[in-house]
Amino acid sequence: MYTTLISVAQLQDLATSQQPLMIFDCSFELMQPAAGDAQFEECHIAGAVRANLDRHLSAAKGAADAASGGRHPLPSREKFAQWLGSVGLTPGMQAVVYDRQGINYCGRLWWMLKWVGHEAVAVLDGGLAAWIAAGAATESGNSTTFTASNYPLVPAVTALTATETVVNQLARPIQTVIDARATPRFRGEVEPLDPVAGHIPGALNRPFAQNLDTQGFFKPAQVLRAEFEALLAGRDPASVVHHCGSGVSAVPNLIAMEVAGLGRTSLYAGSWSEWCSDPARPVAQG
Repeated sequence: MYTTLISVAQLQDLATSQQPLMIFDCSFELMQPAAGDAQFEECHIAGAVRANLDRHLSAAKGAADAASGGRHPLPSREKFAQWLGSVGLTPGMQAVVYDRQGINYCGRLWWMLKWVGHEAVAVLDGGLAAWIAAGAATESGNSTTFTASNYPLVPAVTALTATETVVNQLARPIQTVIDARATPRFRGEVEPLDPVAGHIPGALNRPFAQNLDTQGFFKPAQVLRAEFEALLAGRDPASVVHHCGSGVSAVPNLIAMEVAGLGRTSLYAGSWSEWCSDPARPVAQG
């Protein structure tokens, strides 16, 4: 079972074995939402299933059964499980997720599968670029057919933190907030997406791209561990709650901490977009 990262070579071996396997292409462009579908149709790993951030991995804005707020609210666990069943995923399958945007979007599906109790899910290290560079099989078009299943809900194996919890634990040692947004957004110097600039008071900043090397692969575990320990400066890794703008690009930090041997930490899925929607919540800048 692969539960964090999987290499191209490991995925190739897995694909030729008899183990049940499902690969998901999560490519997406935040400023051009239709681009990810076009990218998938142009080229994807052979047999991959399309997973679109807006259609499959988020609830509709204002949905009564959404599990979080923010720009990309989580769907209910029940609705997400229905989609998993519709594409034929079963609890016994190894899931592999990838994108072509530096792990920015596929981490969302990695986390959501853990959220419905599916431990056997891993991110393809290096993404589609690494797969193509290895000369592995790709295809174009959108002709994947599915044999629907009934995906059963079981207890989550990852933690979701609500806004109220973040508020109630501000400035307490039992909570360390890590913000994955780019540093200018964290400081409040720019804000291209949300109505308020700044960050949650007391939050630490680690832009999610810092987890990758120049080739787009996750840094070695010992390097990630040293970097996170330096950031935490003695704070308990178990106290960490990750967030970003809308609960998507925070997940690479969560994965990196797990790869580094620092445990599985929590996600504040509503993130800055939910936090700043209420003017009563405090905002820090600088």
